[in-house]
Amino acid sequence: MHELSATESILRIDNEEAAKHNVSKVTKIKIKMGVLSDLLPECINYYFEIISKNTVSKDAVIEIEKLPLKIKCNSCNAVSNIGIKHFRCPVCNSQDLKIIGGNEFYIDSMEVE
Repeated sequence: MHELSATESILRIDNEEAAKHNVSKVTKIKIKMGVLSDLLPECINYYFEIISKNTVSKDAVIEIEKLPLKIKCNSCNAVSNIGIKHFRCPVCNSQDLKIIGGNEFYIDSMEVE
């Protein structure tokens, strides 16, 4: 159900921006989503199709780019992208890490007519 509230937020922001700029049709919404997000892209697309009817975003395509898990090692100060299942610094093999990216979720851009 988190997808529905996230999708409602996408539509609200999208329509507010369209109104601000006198846009009559939104054709694409580009979203950045970190791999740690527990949101499912297919559910966001499904909900968006339903709730965007009768809005300037009707028939808009949602394009979602997954962002990697990014860490900073507290032992060697390396900044790296790692896999979710390999929670070790690729430089020094330490597990003393700080997550600095991978939980993002935001609208990156919109394409309009």
